[in-house]
Amino acid sequence: MLLSYYGDDFTGSTDVMEAMALHGVRTVLFTRIPTEGERARFPDCEAVGIAGTSRSETPQWMDEHLPRHFAWLKALGARFCHYKVCSTFDSAPHVGNIGRAIEIAREVFGQEVTPLVVGAPQLRRYTAFGHLFAGYQGETYRIDRHPVMSRHPVTPMEEADLRRHLARQTPLPVDLVPVTEVGDDRAVDQKLAAAKGILLFDVFDMASQRETGRQLLRLAPRLGPFIAGSSGVNYALVKALAREGGGFAPFERVPRIIAVSGSCSPTTARQIRHALAHGYEGLHADPVELAGPDGDAAIARHSAEAVRLIGEGRSVLVYTALDPVTEQGASLDAIPGGRHRVGQGLGRIARAAIAAHGLRRVILAGGDTSSHALGELDVFALTTRFPLAATPGSPLCTAASANPALDGIEIAMKGGQVGGDDYFTALRDGV
Repeated sequence: MLLSYYGDDFTGSTDVMEAMALHGVRTVLFTRIPTEGERARFPDCEAVGIAGTSRSETPQWMDEHLPRHFAWLKALGARFCHYKVCSTFDSAPHVGNIGRAIEIAREVFGQEVTPLVVGAPQLRRYTAFGHLFAGYQGETYRIDRHPVMSRHPVTPMEEADLRRHLARQTPLPVDLVPVTEVGDDRAVDQKLAAAKGILLFDVFDMASQRETGRQLLRLAPRLGPFIAGSSGVNYALVKALAREGGGFAPFERVPRIIAVSGSCSPTTARQIRHALAHGYEGLHADPVELAGPDGDAAIARHSAEAVRLIGEGRSVLVYTALDPVTEQGASLDAIPGGRHRVGQGLGRIARAAIAAHGLRRVILAGGDTSSHALGELDVFALTTRFPLAATPGSPLCTAASANPALDGIEIAMKGGQVGGDDYFTALRDGV
């Protein structure tokens, strides 16, 4: 086995699966630690992942849950084990703490130094001299000036220097292999000899990505298998291994589809407006109502309306916000577990529509939303159905479920800032 991995949210987990599948690495993503029978359905996979929720969890949650997940992944004996984080690296000491996750893995794997790779040019994410940059609407921004990520409602990125950002999350020292030295074995060895915690590799372009992958392969016998970072880890490894991908059968138009969104990103807002202008029927669900004491009634009401509209032959998009203002973040955060409950509620609405009409395709939008919504769909594994070239990091997937009504359905999950304006319509209309 080449790779085992834990994704800190579900959309990020499918990002890894897509990166590997594009390069011919057979990959399965489980939504939890699988049973032996579930694992047996995928005997030939070279990469095995678990989709988690740690991006939206506390360090205390990580202490309770991550050790057993890392131990299970370690037992697979893969050449590499990857803790996958978002390529925008949004995280904080109190939620989604990447430093704490690395500390836990360090204990499980008995590994002193953890390589860290964040840059992924395929996703327009770049690191140079330890600073993170990300593309948005045709421009590239330092992450602390990014129009979306600098204003994230839960984990705003206020620091572009990833070493300084991590210093708020862990006492582990963070050393850097800058882009000017990533191809120099002697310089990298000197950095490694001095490192005592985390070793960040710059990835600024395809050349530095390939060199970073070569260094990961070269250093693994000395370091151990554990690596942290974005899907830039996976792209670096497959580029260095010169793995080539195969083809995927196009997916066809479906007459009706259910999409749910808990994202408040301006990117998703444009996608929602485009979808509503091109044949989707929109249903606005108040997130505070979904998360509040009358949440069950609100879920039932929206489920009934979605089922009715789909019965009339329409595609439906249930959304909680069109921008940070309508997201009602302050009110939602006042409800214990409020954001998780919104995702779960949207998942229940999607499930009701699937059950009523036998739908075969569903879209879950929003990083945290997707993680908790998918948990309501009784799906235990995903494989890549079709990588969306225009929207890297959010492929169409095929689901595996013990429920015959859900087994084999197609699911697409996307983070808030991912995709072009036609994301929802393209997934309905096929390629």
